[in-house]
Amino acid sequence: MSILDQFCPKCGKTTDNEGLCSECQVKSTKWFSCDKRAQSTHCPSCDAIKIGNTWTDSLKERSDLAPDLARSAVHLHPDVKKAVIDVTVVDMTVNRSRAYLVIRGQLYNKPVEEKCTVELVWHKEQCDRCNRISGSYYEGVVQVRADGRIPSKYEIQQASLIAQQVEDNLQAGGERLSFINDMNEIHDGLDIIIGSQHIGTLICKAIIAQLGGRYTTHPKLVGEKSGRQLFRITYALRIPRFQKQDVILSRGRYAEVDRVESNHIRVMDLADGSFRAVKDVDVERIIGNARNAIPAQVVFSDKDIIGILDPDTGHTIEFKKFAWMCARPGVHLNILRDGEQIVVVR
Repeated sequence: MSILDQFCPKCGKTTDNEGLCSECQVKSTKWFSCDKRAQSTHCPSCDAIKIGNTWTDSLKERSDLAPDLARSAVHLHPDVKKAVIDVTVVDMTVNRSRAYLVIRGQLYNKPVEEKCTVELVWHKEQCDRCNRISGSYYEGVVQVRADGRIPSKYEIQQASLIAQQVEDNLQAGGERLSFINDMNEIHDGLDIIIGSQHIGTLICKAIIAQLGGRYTTHPKLVGEKSGRQLFRITYALRIPRFQKQDVILSRGRYAEVDRVESNHIRVMDLADGSFRAVKDVDVERIIGNARNAIPAQVVFSDKDIIGILDPDTGHTIEFKKFAWMCARPGVHLNILRDGEQIVVVR
C-alpha cells in the first residue's frame, strides 16, 4: 500500500479507477431491465408481421420469431459488453407463450448474469393487403382483348402468367399493395382486377413486350379521400390482329409470323425459309397457328422431293423439300390445312 494508491470511497478497497471500484460500480448500476410482456402482431391469412405501423411479409414460423421477440423485451445499459441472451420458450396457449431468459455480459470488466421471464402475446390482425382483398378493393382493371378477333387460349394463358410474374416481382420488392385481386376469363378476352395503378401499368407493358399490341388508359372518378380525388383506371390493352406463329397467305405464298411490329409483321416464307416484312393489307387470310398443327410422317425423301403421309386420308402427298426442313424418312413434320391444300410449318 502506498500514499499514492486510490481507494474506493464505498468499500475502501484499492482500485485503479477514479471513484468507485468495479465491484461497487456493478452493484450500484441497474445494468438491465426486462419488460413483462412482448407482443407480435401477425396476419392470420398471409402470416405478414406488423412492425410499428408497417406490415412486412415474413416466411418465419412462430418458433423462429419467439426468441427474437423475447430478446426485444430486454434493455441493456450502454456499458454492458459482449452480451449474450439465451432464450427458452414454452407455449402456454394458442395466443400465449412464456420465455425464460438468461442474460450474460461484462460490465466494467466484471462478468454479470441475471434471469427474467417474459410473456409473449401472439396477436392476430388482418393486414392492409388482405383487408383490401377481402373487401374487394381495386384501383383498376386491365382488359386484355385482340384486334378483330378473340384472343387465343395460348394468349390468355400467357397474359395470366405474365400478370402473376409481375405481381410476384412487386411483392418480393416490398410493394404489398400492388396485388391482383382477381382474373376473369370472359368471352372476348381476360379481365385482370388490380390493387394499384402501378401494377396495372407494369402488367400492360410486360404483356405487350411478349405478345405485342398497345394500351390506353381510361380513368373514372370514384370518390375523394383527405382532399385527394380517387380514380379507378381501365387499361384497354389490345393484342395485334396477328400473333406469333400464325400462318398466313400473302400474295399467293404461305408464311409464318415471326414477330409483330407496329406497322407490319415479320414473317418467314414457308417456301424458301427467308424472312421478310409484310403489311397488314397484303395478308389475304390467316390459315391457322403453328401451335395447333398436327404431325405427319415423312415416308420418303428423294433429292428435292419428300413424301408425307396424310394423317386423314392415309395417302402419300409429295412436296418440294426446302432447306429449313428436317425431312428424313420416319420423322414427323407439322402440317396445317388450307382447304384441300396441306401446308408444312415449322
